[in-house]
Order: sequence, then C-alpha cells, then structure tokens
Amino acid sequence: MTISLSKGQRIDLTKTNPGLTKVVVGLGWDINKYNSGADYDLDASAFLIQADGRVQGIEGFLYYNNAKLYNGAVEHTGDNRTGAGDGDDEQIIIDFTKIPEHIQRIGIAVTIHEAELRKQNFGHVSNAFVRVVDAATDREVLRYDLGEEFSLETAVVICELYRQGSEWKFQAIGSGFNGGLAALCKNYGLDAK
Repeated sequence: MTISLSKGQRIDLTKTNPGLTKVVVGLGWDINKYNSGADYDLDASAFLIQADGRVQGIEGFLYYNNAKLYNGAVEHTGDNRTGAGDGDDEQIIIDFTKIPEHIQRIGIAVTIHEAELRKQNFGHVSNAFVRVVDAATDREVLRYDLGEEFSLETAVVICELYRQGSEWKFQAIGSGFNGGLAALCKNYGLDAK
C-alpha cells in the first residue's frame, strides 16, 4: 500500500521498510494548456548535502549531464525533454548502501530549462508528483502530489531524503524558487556557472 504525503510531512523509509536499500525516485508532471511558443523542458536534479548544509561541488550535484555520482550511489536515468506521456517523466536511482558517510541529505528538485528566456514557470505545470519505489520489488512505497500552489517559480525543491543514524527518512518539501537552477544551486552553496 502506497503512503500519500502532504507538504511538510516526514516518513521513515528504511526503518518501516526493512531491507530497503535501493530506491527509484520517480518525478512526473503535465503542462497546462498554456503556450509560451516553446516546448517545456523540465529537469530533475539531486543535491548531495553535507552536514554544513552545502554541496561540496560538482561531485555532489546530479543532473542529466552529470548522471552518476559516487560510483552509482545516485544516478539520473536520462533527460525527458517533453514530459509527454503518463507515469514518471524522469527518475533518479539512489542506493543507500553506497552513499558516503559525509552526505547527510539528498535534495530532489525540478527546474524548467531556459524558463526566463521561454517565459515559462511552474504556474504552467500541473499534476506534479514524486514517488519512491523499492528498486528490488518495484513496489511504490510513498507518493507526494505537489498540487497547484506555484505561480511564478521556475525551480522547486520537491523533497529531501535524509540520514538519521543508520536509517533514511523522507520529507515532502514543495518549496519554490525564482531564478531557476542558478537560485537553486546558490541555496545549496554551489555556483551554477
């Protein structure tokens, strides 16, 4: 049975799912009937955060052009440039057994590629969700539907997975940013250039 979460809720991932060591984080969305004159290209990314709340550098930032971190501890499965179809639009695979000890949190985000240039924002996006699936059994463990609360934002931190002792937990975040990927990177102590 899938657990549905609301913004701000937290849940034990590994403690309540014994044997859970590898997950698929699936992200999906639809584009409303808006037409900005250009295709919408949303991109999933992950920020591997240390205890000081910062990402160490490019080795802690996962996206379609930096698709595998720490020998496959975190892996991006590919860039979907249209978001067409049902189900997950992009996926990130996380193997908890390979995450280095200095990584305390993993922030999962979605940005709109060239949002400012294309005059696009998350007000044009609907049915956005994240789901966590047990990679070994293909069982959906949890789901968080974002709702329609965004308007001008061009980047959203969807959720965070975080370490507590030897266990991993999940928090539904749903926090929007203006300024796209650059603003998101700055939030985690990275320079997007």
